[in-house]
Amino acid sequence: MDSLWNDQEASRFVGPLAQRVYTSRLLGRDRSLVLHGGGNTSVKIRERNIFGEEEDILYVKGSGWDLETMEAAGFAPCRMAYLLRLSKLETLSDTRMADEFRIAVTAPAAPMPSVEAILHALLPAKFVDHTHADALITVTNAPNGEERIRELYGQCVVVIPYVMPGFKLAKLCAEIFSRHAGPETIGMVLMNHGLFTFGETAKISYERMVDLVDRAEKYLARHDAWEIELPSAAESKTAQRLEIAALRREVSAAAGSPVILTTYGDALGLGFARRADVSTISQRGPATPDHVIRTKCVPLVGRNVRAYCEGYQQYFQTHTAGRQLTMLDPAPRVILDCELGLCAIGRTAKDAAIAGDIYQHTINIILQAEALGGWRALPAQDLFDMEYWDLEQAKLKKSGRSLMFTGEVALVTGAASGIGNACVESLLARGAAVIGLDVKPEIERMRDRENFLGIACDLTNEQRIGESLEKGVRAFGGLDILILNAGIFPKGCRIEEMTVELWRRVMAINLDANIVLMRDAHPLLKAAPNGGRVVIIGSKNVPAPGPGAAAYSASKAAMNQLARVAALEWGRDRIRINSIHPNMVFDTGIWTPEVLQARAQAYGLNVEEYKTNNVLHAEVRSHDVAELAAEMCGPLFAKTTAAQVPVDGGNERVI
Repeated sequence: MDSLWNDQEASRFVGPLAQRVYTSRLLGRDRSLVLHGGGNTSVKIRERNIFGEEEDILYVKGSGWDLETMEAAGFAPCRMAYLLRLSKLETLSDTRMADEFRIAVTAPAAPMPSVEAILHALLPAKFVDHTHADALITVTNAPNGEERIRELYGQCVVVIPYVMPGFKLAKLCAEIFSRHAGPETIGMVLMNHGLFTFGETAKISYERMVDLVDRAEKYLARHDAWEIELPSAAESKTAQRLEIAALRREVSAAAGSPVILTTYGDALGLGFARRADVSTISQRGPATPDHVIRTKCVPLVGRNVRAYCEGYQQYFQTHTAGRQLTMLDPAPRVILDCELGLCAIGRTAKDAAIAGDIYQHTINIILQAEALGGWRALPAQDLFDMEYWDLEQAKLKKSGRSLMFTGEVALVTGAASGIGNACVESLLARGAAVIGLDVKPEIERMRDRENFLGIACDLTNEQRIGESLEKGVRAFGGLDILILNAGIFPKGCRIEEMTVELWRRVMAINLDANIVLMRDAHPLLKAAPNGGRVVIIGSKNVPAPGPGAAAYSASKAAMNQLARVAALEWGRDRIRINSIHPNMVFDTGIWTPEVLQARAQAYGLNVEEYKTNNVLHAEVRSHDVAELAAEMCGPLFAKTTAAQVPVDGGNERVI
């Protein structure tokens, strides 16, 4: 492991808190050190309060912040004196400790301090870093882990036996550190948990972390436990989307609500899932107790979700020890399948991505520890106590209601601009994971977020449609909502001037592509946990066609009729399908200022008058259409199918 410190880059961060921000980001850049909000950092600064009195303030990473994107606002300023007084108490529940932390914070808008704030306050250094470094965890979870750590670091670190994070851990660290720390001490190892380093500057503390982790990596290399070969596992070339959607439906039923299921069919996921001993080594627990909550104690091997849930219920009953606890949903968060590979599950796409990322690192740690003599995790009771930790229970009670489409997956065609792009935004705002298809390549770069997948797809290419569905289902697990928006509106052409080429081109995009997509999406929509939903973005030209638009009007009318037939055929599959007929939506790509001006002049109107040339004198925007499309997929329209709703401000010809 190499230091990422750069003097020129660091010079832009002036002052101790800014330097703390800089090195926090350096730690966060390395996924082998921290994952998704894991780890924490702090700095002690002397400041004047409102009374002009000087006091020591601990700026410690706040809950909900990620080291990789750390800002000064992500640190919670806590009065050191208050934290140190708390450390002298004989006992303190973790929930009460969290309440006291809020009292210690000097800024009302600051985030909740890390649960390890007292530990940071106790360590006698200005800067403190804490990570869950993969290499270190591997060594601690191998046979004779503590002996290996002492052999590896000698007097450089103080070793702390495993205790669950919280007040008891802080008390134990204070006691052991005060007895064993010496002039050579630059860090502290928490067995099965992680590594602390500290120093009088941000650079020293950070580079001590790099040094100690580098030693662990080299230790693994010396023991032939660094580069691990996986069994050959070429990615499957056959379509698996129906299998994945069926598995997602079963997991959703176990969870009690729709889930996102992300499949990693790469060499790592498939190779590990196909190991002969996977059913034993994968069942020994997570790499660190911090990962219990997001990946559950052990993954499911195979697809027997019902048996897993029954096993989890038994696990819960065995370890409650008379405590009055409410069982969490028993659905697995990780599934290892010899055909699909690693399947990561979450209530949202972000949750699934976190579970997947954590377990990919866990696979490497397990395999490296196996090479050291055998992978070992904490006892089941310790894992249970972490999963049902009082602080986590409190978080669950405070968590608000889910968004309308949390855990659901939508696909939108023509998603790069106009109504399609607006539909993507409306669905994302309601919690859906969205697959956006468009012929424009920029769709793949439009949004950098876990819950959006842009795919460049020519909808006139049947093979590309199938490939896009496969890619989307591997990303999110299935399909609940289909918004058919893509289409073209060619230049005006009277029937007597119509070419067969123009007619076929319009039909190929506006009609033929949609029947292929509907056909291929049907089994996925049928497997949707809450029933499938389809919305057709039609046109005013269906009830009220205009001259010069024969191909466009006929294609939209045919789609409308197709929607009606689909409603009749698909109702028994719990799939509802409705149509929206917009008109004069001008914030789309086809309506350039020049076209708008020309059309307005043709009607003897200025542009603003032309935009509101309807019964309500209201301008119709893409957002208006998208909001109705999203609501049509929600509970308000749960018992509506084959409806046709205009979004046109009122058109006299339609009325």
